[in-house]
Amino acid sequence: MLYAITGQDVAGSLDKRLAARPAHLERLQALQAEGRLVLAGPFPAIDSIDPGSAGFSGSLIVAEFASLEQAQTWADADPYVAAGVYASVAVKPFRKVLPA
Repeated sequence: MLYAITGQDVAGSLDKRLAARPAHLERLQALQAEGRLVLAGPFPAIDSIDPGSAGFSGSLIVAEFASLEQAQTWADADPYVAAGVYASVAVKPFRKVLPA
């Protein structure tokens, strides 16, 4: 089943985010290599593809896991969690409708 994982950044997270980004991307690339990643990316803090020093307000990951528990365990182990980038993380089942 698919799960949507949303992380909400703490204020001023950009430096922490940049430091933890290589490890964060490595985990996402592993999901992609397994054919389980639907999409992933950050929410710019301002209305710009490149928010510069404004940074990001959070992230969205949609990926396949065997269960909600496994998705939560994966999300809890994210390097952004360990680095203090995220103030909170939510994991919810997700049903993709479009595009088919």
